[in-house]
Amino acid sequence: MQIKKVKIKNFKIYKDFSFEFKDGINLVVGNNESGKSTLLEAIHLTLTGVINGKYLKNELSQYLFNRERVLEYLVDIRAGSKKLPPQILIEVYFGTAEHPMFKGKYNSDHMDDYGVALQIAFDNNYHESYMALIESRDLTTLPIEYYKIEFIAFSREVVLPRNIPLKSVLIDSVSNRYQNGSDIYIARIIQDDLEDKEKVGLSQDYRKLKQNFIESSHIKEINKKIADKRVSDKKLHISIDLESQNAWESILVTYFDNIPFHYAGKGEQCIIKTNLAMQHKHSQNANLILLEEPECHLSHTKLNQLLKQISENCESKQIIITTHSSFVANKLGLKNITLINEQRTASFADLTTETYNFFKKLAGYDTLRLMFCKKAVLVEGDSDELIFQKAYMIQHEGRLPIEDGIDVISVGLSFKRFLEVAQKIQKPVAVITDNDGDYQQNIIRKYEEYRADAKIEIFADNNNSLRTLEPQIVNANNSCLNALKTVLGLNTGEYGDKQELINYMTRNKTKCALKIFESSESLIFPTYIKQAVGWCNEQ
Repeated sequence: MQIKKVKIKNFKIYKDFSFEFKDGINLVVGNNESGKSTLLEAIHLTLTGVINGKYLKNELSQYLFNRERVLEYLVDIRAGSKKLPPQILIEVYFGTAEHPMFKGKYNSDHMDDYGVALQIAFDNNYHESYMALIESRDLTTLPIEYYKIEFIAFSREVVLPRNIPLKSVLIDSVSNRYQNGSDIYIARIIQDDLEDKEKVGLSQDYRKLKQNFIESSHIKEINKKIADKRVSDKKLHISIDLESQNAWESILVTYFDNIPFHYAGKGEQCIIKTNLAMQHKHSQNANLILLEEPECHLSHTKLNQLLKQISENCESKQIIITTHSSFVANKLGLKNITLINEQRTASFADLTTETYNFFKKLAGYDTLRLMFCKKAVLVEGDSDELIFQKAYMIQHEGRLPIEDGIDVISVGLSFKRFLEVAQKIQKPVAVITDNDGDYQQNIIRKYEEYRADAKIEIFADNNNSLRTLEPQIVNANNSCLNALKTVLGLNTGEYGDKQELINYMTRNKTKCALKIFESSESLIFPTYIKQAVGWCNEQ
């Protein structure tokens, strides 16, 4: 069983949000604070009733509610409104028809479907008390005490989280949560993997262990000494907790090569927890893995190993991964990416096979940089990047493009691969490129399919005699070649012939570009470079 859609209302960042999933691997990417973690949290909360490693009933607070909705409510109450407080609704739609109990039209789509909803809503049993509370109009916080929590199947039947057939494992590699020294996630994975009779056996053994402890000679001696103190009419002694039947669960500590699990490196912890979840023996039920930023704490080699294991072992499972890493995205497939941006989504689903394979094989490309910037400027190499950034800084009081949300990305000769990605997510992109001696063929014809796209601009010079950046710079500074030579650290008497100067710059591309970038001297930049800077200024 897998999930096909999640709808979220009034939970944290989300006012009204919908996200559709594919079978197998799903990659969720977006900027910080875009809601990636909240999406995983919402799914896990609805399927398990657990948030931050604790049951929701013990963690309910107004900070789970969308802040804007809460503020709107409080303003209205202070203005005399009798409205009820806002509610949280999270709906998880199942992708298969295996459990009739969860089929029905009790969902916001009002369609016959399979799924379950978490409702955190006002309890009408408190209506009279609530009306008395808001009469004063001085309410400053959400009245959480009047809420009820319900897990409701789409058939309208109220269920308990443990009865929901689809189980999830949430693995947060960014932060680890411990309970009495034991990692909560790995403890639950192992406990869920045990048969009932194995759990009973553990409880019995733990009870015997406690009994042996109580009856030990050392404890008896200590209790005799305490009893002699006569601090009360009643007998005082020490023991251990005998109340909880399953107390062994709270003291479960996992060891890794004879070392407590929480002392292992965080990267190793992430790998172990992910592999345990993928190998869960109840895979027909516990087959949803929620993995947050697997790239954290992992070296390049370890991350590559983990991604390989995920790819090879996810056949019967659905894995939802949040990431900022282009390496993760390229390795696990751009077709699996959905971008979250300002509570809207965009999919990479229809990339051509050639582009998909290109990024998968050459995983070093920073594909995701396209998503996280306001605009992108694609250049061929280091020298083009340095020259463009210098031209930009001159017109923007010394600010680098990235400081204004404009990312300059060196892509070699792979412009069209990145342009295909940019089209899918409707990202404004400019290409700065050489004409290589044939403007008609290398610019006009090569980029013909993108000329009608209002978000894509191609900047190149149409003078075929100025094939690359270096002759373009020399030509632009034709009236002040001595100033250019000075910037490049050359004597004004050297390279008297323009072609000799061009040849020198071509042989030392990055060195010359770096000299120009670091110089405070005023030089003239090629027209197509200045036009690209102007494009950056457009809204």
